[in-house]
Amino acid sequence: MSIWEYANPKKFMQTSGTVLPWVSALAVISLAIGLIWGFMFTPDDFKQGSTVKIIFIHVPTAMMAINVWVMMLAASLIWLIRRHHVSALAAKAAAPVGLVFTLIALVTGAFWGQPMWGTWWAWDPRLTAFLILALFYMGYIALWAAVENPDTAADLTAVLAVVGSVFAFMSRYAVKFWNQGLHQDSTIMKVGEKDPLHPTYYVPLVVCIVGFVLVFVMLLLIRTRTEIRTRRVQALIARERVA
Repeated sequence: MSIWEYANPKKFMQTSGTVLPWVSALAVISLAIGLIWGFMFTPDDFKQGSTVKIIFIHVPTAMMAINVWVMMLAASLIWLIRRHHVSALAAKAAAPVGLVFTLIALVTGAFWGQPMWGTWWAWDPRLTAFLILALFYMGYIALWAAVENPDTAADLTAVLAVVGSVFAFMSRYAVKFWNQGLHQDSTIMKVGEKDPLHPTYYVPLVVCIVGFVLVFVMLLLIRTRTEIRTRRVQALIARERVA
């Protein structure tokens, strides 16, 4: 079986219809377990107090904000190279979800940063890159809405996805490039290194990350299926007008 079989809308709809209920159930269960575990059964940090529990929302959404754009980039490149419509529609479907993740990460970061840094916002390299990434998400969504021809819209948004990937990359690695920023480097990747995240927080955080990933997959499947159905309806309307 080739992965390109799922570029066929009919095949995608059949497979996603089977997978979607299972993904949805796993998403709800894992996210509920992670958030309840993190907010109700982990102790306050000796420095940050209860504020540290924002980590269970901020870190997963920040990771997803970047990774959703990477997924959109991959889908856009598939569209440009192989002209598979499902990949273009999947990239379009992912954008609003990625924007919500980015905005949640920015807002929770502000609430976390205010007591830690003494300010709601700073023009830190990572924070600035994240803000620009949010603007790229908005521009991507607006471009799809502004261009009537769907293939032309897919072409233009694919180019935008390539350009925006620079800021997705900067959002992830800005701390390594500019040491003067307020934002610390990734903590979850420091297991076994000096000053790693304590298992008390690490384990429920991983569960939350899995939950947010599954929520994204669930929403992506739902929205892509909706886009395919919308495209079919538009094609039928166009045929009736011609007839």
